[in-house]
Amino acid sequence: MDPLLLSLIIAVCTILVLFSGVSVAMGLLIVSMGFLLVFDGVRSLELIPEILFGKLDNFALLSIPMFIIMGAAIASTRAGSDLYEALDRWLTRVPGGLVISNLGACALFAAMSGSSPATCAAIGKMGIPEMRRRGYPDGVAAGSIAAGGTLGILIPPSVTMIVYGIATETSIGRLFLAGVIPGFLLVFLFMLWSLYSTWRSDDANVALGRVSYTWSERFEILPRVLPFLAIIAGVLYALYGGVATPSETAAVGALLCVFVAVIIYRLWAPDALWVVLRDSTRESVMILFIIAAAGVFSYMLSSLFITQSIAQWIGTLEVSRWVLMLWINLFLLVAGFFLPPVAVILMAAPILLPIVTQAGFDPYWFAVVLTINMEIGLITPPVGLNLYVINGIAPDIKLKTILLGSLPYVACMVLAIVLLCLMPQLATWLPTMLMGPAI
Repeated sequence: MDPLLLSLIIAVCTILVLFSGVSVAMGLLIVSMGFLLVFDGVRSLELIPEILFGKLDNFALLSIPMFIIMGAAIASTRAGSDLYEALDRWLTRVPGGLVISNLGACALFAAMSGSSPATCAAIGKMGIPEMRRRGYPDGVAAGSIAAGGTLGILIPPSVTMIVYGIATETSIGRLFLAGVIPGFLLVFLFMLWSLYSTWRSDDANVALGRVSYTWSERFEILPRVLPFLAIIAGVLYALYGGVATPSETAAVGALLCVFVAVIIYRLWAPDALWVVLRDSTRESVMILFIIAAAGVFSYMLSSLFITQSIAQWIGTLEVSRWVLMLWINLFLLVAGFFLPPVAVILMAAPILLPIVTQAGFDPYWFAVVLTINMEIGLITPPVGLNLYVINGIAPDIKLKTILLGSLPYVACMVLAIVLLCLMPQLATWLPTMLMGPAI
């Protein structure tokens, strides 16, 4: 059978299996084993256990559960509320200051947790009721936090960047650095839109809802926030200063976050610590299982010459590299509508990266573009995980209202991708300056 036709059949079968409600990892294993059995025979299945466990035989994978524990320890405390409250006290007089406070809190919490749903939940529980109380429209209150939560997969330390690095065998340290400036760019665009929309509406109720704080009240909240910010700074220094590897840095960061949660937020009850470890273990096993299953899926594609045929076919297309990148972005955008970021990265990145690099694009720049596409998927249906998290926090706000409120931020993300295409240095300058040219 023609490999390109076979690739289309595999794509359709994979989508149907994943839509059946089967978990992503099990779905990938079912599709892989089914096609290997049909086209390569029973003996091809003998290699699956070796591939499955061999994919997990990577020291860098240790950083995933460690960063997840780091985020879970923070999410189990009032750190998100304190971040939100601190920024609110300092920005209360800025037009749209409460929205900007929430977006800033989302950015900082994302940097600490690396998780978009956790960021939405932590900041949304405080931010949404407060914005509604002060007269902000429901769409603005819910949409801004749904969008702000997406920053968790871009601003380092990011679990999805670690997964991308493992899937494509690229430097995790460089990937983290590549996401810093685009992450700040997205935060800036989000805040700029919030300022503009507030100025345009000139909502009297919002103006009347502003609260005044004394300087002592503003400084009073800082000691509860600074330890976590110090941990982030320490983790980034250890990682980029050559002090430790990503896995070692993640382990130290996780331990420090647990200590801060116990000492400052008094999280010493065994039941509370058990919840942190239980949830972290559950999420870590899920991600690692997907990574292992994606390894089998990639082996199946390579064994049936699917990967090679697609790369060769795209290489014969007489289109400019920017037209090619446009089609790749559209593919990633649609894939992000239906699949979680980790699944898309593990399935698509190993296939797309050789095509992208052959076209003359930087692999670390492409990682950032891919991640922003995945961010858009987090606030667009039918999956739109952040939309459902916000709907769970504020069930009286309709899902349609949350979606409409987040659409301007989707436009900001698209603008960020355009700016990255026009100025790739936004993603490549910092890694090159601190770590030298990529080999």
